Amino acid sequence: MSSKKDAVFITSLVILWYSTNIGVLLLNKFLLSNYGFSFPIFLTMCHMSACAVLSYISIIFLKLVPFQLLKSRSQFLRIATLSIVFCASVVGGNISLKFLPVSFNQAVGATTPFFTALFAYLMTQKREAWATYTCLVPVVAGVVIASGGEPSFHLYGFIMCISATAARAFKSVLQGVLLSSEGEKLNSMNLMLYMAPIAVVVLIPAVFVMEPDVLDLVVTLGKEHKFMWTFLFVNSTMAYGANLCNFLVTKHTSALTLQVLGNAKGAVAVVISILIFRNPVTFIGIAGYTMTVMGVVAYGESKRRLK
Repeated sequence: MSSKKDAVFITSLVILWYSTNIGVLLLNKFLLSNYGFSFPIFLTMCHMSACAVLSYISIIFLKLVPFQLLKSRSQFLRIATLSIVFCASVVGGNISLKFLPVSFNQAVGATTPFFTALFAYLMTQKREAWATYTCLVPVVAGVVIASGGEPSFHLYGFIMCISATAARAFKSVLQGVLLSSEGEKLNSMNLMLYMAPIAVVVLIPAVFVMEPDVLDLVVTLGKEHKFMWTFLFVNSTMAYGANLCNFLVTKHTSALTLQVLGNAKGAVAVVISILIFRNPVTFIGIAGYTMTVMGVVAYGESKRRLK
């Protein structure tokens, strides 16, 4: 009976994880491309503000996760560095959604293992087996093929998407390096508790410099579209929910299960986005994305076997 309850709990958790992740992605695209809300940096600031407030409530008041204190000034500086890199990845991803369909955005995002392996080698001299590196060839080749077959290809959007993917991979490697000390390790929810406020502080001046008219335009849009504030609130709350669910799924399943579910999540997001936004797709684009996903699956399997 207990195992059945556990199975239902984990299944529900995975469904919630899929819903929040895909929901944030689709709402980002809807706000940035279909709703006239063309402020990706301000949108990222809203996400980070929600993560800061809800992390504080969840950890300090609700005690969903044990609170972890910072051990040193150097640890704080490391977290600040991570926060800035994380900001860059989220802002880049949001900017790319302004110009690219979600399906192609996900195809490019699937190349994260390639950049992770590259940065791991450059920063830590960590080498993988040749079989593992070989699996990354279709990961990159698939995106090259998908790019050539993408009817809505936009060069600037593509550059921002690649930059965001690289920043996300850099952040994961940097996190491993900076927080590798056993005495200074933080779980992902406490890490978010410290990173989110720093991100807000970094993003506020960026918003006023790069999107100076944002407040007036957002208020005007809010008056024209009565549901805009609701969409923005739900979107920001779901951004935190996606982080919380990712932490819980990681805690209650294995790393391999998480990787497999993550690959499937990308494919589900692609299908749903095509159905909702009706963006044109070609056989070449689908073939390229399929090749990338298969390469990622092979890469994960290769690493698992070598371990």
